[in-house]
Amino acid sequence: MKGIILAGGEGSRLYPLTKAVSKQLLPVYDQPMIYYPISVLMVAGITEILIITTPDHKKIFENLLGDGSNIGLNLSYTIQDKPRGLADAFILGEEFIGNDSICLMLGDNLLYGDGLTKILKESINQVEDNENAVVFGYYVNKPEDYGIIQLNQNGEIVSIEEKPSHPTSNYAIIGLYFYPNNVIQLAKKVKPSLRGEIEITSINQAYLNNNKIKANLLGRGFTWMDTGTHESLLEASQLIKSLEKRTGLKIGCLEEIAFNKGLISQKDLKKSLQNIQDSPYKNYILKLVTRNE
Repeated sequence: MKGIILAGGEGSRLYPLTKAVSKQLLPVYDQPMIYYPISVLMVAGITEILIITTPDHKKIFENLLGDGSNIGLNLSYTIQDKPRGLADAFILGEEFIGNDSICLMLGDNLLYGDGLTKILKESINQVEDNENAVVFGYYVNKPEDYGIIQLNQNGEIVSIEEKPSHPTSNYAIIGLYFYPNNVIQLAKKVKPSLRGEIEITSINQAYLNNNKIKANLLGRGFTWMDTGTHESLLEASQLIKSLEKRTGLKIGCLEEIAFNKGLISQKDLKKSLQNIQDSPYKNYILKLVTRNE
């Protein structure tokens, strides 16, 4: 399975912060926002990742992340010149995806919790073994602000609604999606919505119509945040700060995840220190090196 991170868009909800910089490069406490979705894909075992961004920001992402080889990844980049909907990612990424299944994650989403690796692996198995699509449901207080799923007593999806006036469920669909390869052809057939975009809800509805979509519900042990507003960006930073201060462990540290997953060796980890400026982040990596010597 390959991965796509959608890091385009205008970031209008975060204006004027995004007037001169991509939303996904803003800090969530001590790391760039995009580190967090990359870390989720890495935890899932996905190492080939396409980052979709804008013409103005592509070079900045390349400067930040390079080709990913220093952390055991194969990163590539492509441009979405204007917003055309989340599902446009599958059309833009067709050549990258090739014959593989695909995981799409939004670049402003943060997902954290014990047992994440297990639930991600289960999702990949659903796609690759049964050719089912997989979405994730997270209980929210204001479901009318989200795309939501309604489930029956067997945990099967019976309806998908986009920001309904009268929600039938409190389970929001988060910005993490797993699909078999045929999502590319489905995306090509979707007619743009009234706002001129290829909606991800239309993709999910197509799978639902064929009884080929499953839901994983994230319980209270998980934290999901869309960091695309001033308030949620601040809340996410405060959450990360609190967790890291309490445990002394970083969340979303790409070098640490790469080392723990066996994507890089201890020698590679030590070498990475040469390219990191003196900082608390470098000191954290140094502790990893010395702890494992």
